[in-house]
Amino acid sequence: MTSSAEPALPARSELGERTVLALRPASWRRPAVLLVEWGRGRAVVKDFAPCAAPVRWTLGRWLVRRELRAYRRLRGHPAVPRLLGAVDSLAFAVEHRAGTRFSRRRPWTFSRAFCCELAGAVCGLHARGVVHLDLRHRSNVRAGTDGRPVLIDFASAWVFRPGSWAARLLLPLLARIDQRALAKWRAQVQAGPGRSTSELTARSDPDAPLPWTGSPRPPAGRSRRGVAAPADPRSGGRPRV
Repeated sequence: MTSSAEPALPARSELGERTVLALRPASWRRPAVLLVEWGRGRAVVKDFAPCAAPVRWTLGRWLVRRELRAYRRLRGHPAVPRLLGAVDSLAFAVEHRAGTRFSRRRPWTFSRAFCCELAGAVCGLHARGVVHLDLRHRSNVRAGTDGRPVLIDFASAWVFRPGSWAARLLLPLLARIDQRALAKWRAQVQAGPGRSTSELTARSDPDAPLPWTGSPRPPAGRSRRGVAAPADPRSGGRPRV
């Protein structure tokens, strides 16, 4: 009789030989992100063990517990990789989902339809009491091989118990950060390949910096070259605008 249980995660001592690729090397404060061979395929391991000792013994352990909590709450969410478990107190693994970054250079991902699905995925996070808080970073939003959104890296996420007073008071406020990130992606889609989001901002906000230059807009009554606009005699000598 065969067991349907999933194979165990690699032990700490096996991570080196099981590693296929270092997706992100470790630094003194940032964990290594490794692509490793795992029973039925590949897994992504986030590992704080190579970090400096002060990080490894304090912040690293806390961040592992924090992210594990988010992944456990989101178990079954279609846009979130499945949690496979903790390797130890300094590392955990999630399933590897092949895909590509959401990018204007990849038009099959950069579309209004993808943005709509992304908005639905983010609403699903909030409905489970999770706010991501780092969706503006393009590496955290990916398109899977099926073209659907994949959300990763919940290191910054806050998790609330649905229905709690904290969820009622704080979750709607923090969810605005995720909504602003969605607005950024929508603006980039609307801008299209030949325009930037700064141009859209400049059209909608007269006080926004001029696109491409970052220079402030000239005050009313003054041209961009610094020459005063001619006065309007009907307005008592005030410059015409």
